[in-house]
Order: sequence, then C-alpha cells, then structure tokens
Amino acid sequence: MGLSAAAIAKDIGATVISTTRHADRTDELRAIGVDHPIVDDGTIAQQVRDLAPDGVDAGLELVGSTVLPDTFGCVRRHGTVCFTGALAGGWTIPDFSPFMIPGGVRLTSYAGEAADLPPHVFQQQLQAIADGRLKAPIAKTYKGLEHVRDAHADVESGTTPGKHVVLLDG
Repeated sequence: MGLSAAAIAKDIGATVISTTRHADRTDELRAIGVDHPIVDDGTIAQQVRDLAPDGVDAGLELVGSTVLPDTFGCVRRHGTVCFTGALAGGWTIPDFSPFMIPGGVRLTSYAGEAADLPPHVFQQQLQAIADGRLKAPIAKTYKGLEHVRDAHADVESGTTPGKHVVLLDG
C-alpha cells in the first residue's frame, strides 16, 4: 500500500518522503518517484525534520499505532496524520491520551473505502491510471485461486514489495 500511496502522492504533485526498513530498497522507492527515501531505524521524526525543519504537511501511517507518536513528530503544526494501517499488528494505543497528539496537528483515519473519496478525486486517480501516469507496482502475479495461500505468504514475508495479484480463470 505504501508504494501505491507514494505513487499517487507524486502524481498529484507532492514532494514525497517515504520510509523503508531495508536500505537496499531505497532505489525501488526512487524508481516510483519518491523524492526522499528514508531508512526507518525506529525513529524517523528527526530524519524528516532534517529534510523539512518545520515538518511535513501530512503523514500517512501504515505501520500502526505503536509508531504513531513518531509520525506525529514529522508533521507541522496544522498538518494532518492519517492512520490507515497496522502492519505491525497494533490497532490500539495502550493508555491513549489525546494530549499525545501535538497541538494543532489533526489525526484522521481511512479504512480504504472508495466511497470515502470525493468522486472527482477517485476519477482523477482512474484517469491517471488510464493515461499511464499512475502504475501499481506489481511484485508478483499468481495464476489461479489455488495460489492465494502462496500470495498471502509472500505478502506476509515482506520480501517482495508491491502488489500481489491473483488471476482467476474466466
């Protein structure tokens, strides 16, 4: 999801800072248009602030609630953090306090529903795909429903970034 989000952000003109836990994947990030790949060492806020001293306009949190405080540290006052994933398995914040959100920073969430997007935004994404500007990075294609287990195992392993597509006969 992160690769697709970065590609969409780049297509709409954003300067994109994206993280990876694997230093050998920074070139993959650059190839899809990421301006500043960062190797996540467990704390990214300082690395982001080195690039954008006042903070970034928005942060998309895909890893989970366990790293949300670090993401807050990347965003400027009046910026927005969108929580949309829990790759690390944490959906809740133990002992949550609203005061952990920096003053002036907005927190929102997105569950992945197309209906949550304004129609014109969704149409812009579809047009970018049709025009060839926006391409989903495909990690691997599997032929047949019997390979869903293999696809899921590859996704879980984290060794093949990108979309895993299962083609059905038909």
